[in-house]
Amino acid sequence: MRADRPTAAHAPTPHRGHPAVHRKASASAGEKDCVEVAELPHGARAVRDSKNPEREPLRFTASEWAAFRGA
Repeated sequence: MRADRPTAAHAPTPHRGHPAVHRKASASAGEKDCVEVAELPHGARAVRDSKNPEREPLRFTASEWAAFRGA
């Protein structure tokens, strides 16, 4: 899953509350409802549903993200 298009909304990161820029996952194709991914410090990622950007994103450590991507 590659994230390549930034969205306007931001979500707080778990590291000092800095905003994260979420990008639409390339696997979402041209659909409206998609998964968005933000890069966080230390290789972590935040994942959210584009239909509910105001909700708290799911956060993954770098090792959790690598395991997910390798599945």
